[in-house]
Amino acid sequence: MRTLMSLAAAVAIAAAFAAAPAEAKTCFKKAAEGTSATEYLAKFQVDAALLQATDWSIYFTYIGNNGTPGYSFGPRTYKCAPGGAGVQCTGSATLCKL
Repeated sequence: MRTLMSLAAAVAIAAAFAAAPAEAKTCFKKAAEGTSATEYLAKFQVDAALLQATDWSIYFTYIGNNGTPGYSFGPRTYKCAPGGAGVQCTGSATLCKL
């Protein structure tokens, strides 16, 4: 009986660990700034800098207009004001490696 209970517990623990990688995500918050002639381009520079600081391969994919495979690139927050050569924006986002 004890062996059967130990086996059941081992199977339950193994199942829990087997399910963990599919659900586990590594998330982190990043911040960056960008300056450009327009607010749109300054925000794009912020996004590009956030991705460069995370993983160069997703940066190149993103600027090629192909998304961020392997990462979720959640909502970004920006604060923009006139400055530099037009508009200066700072921004942050939470990224998760899937």
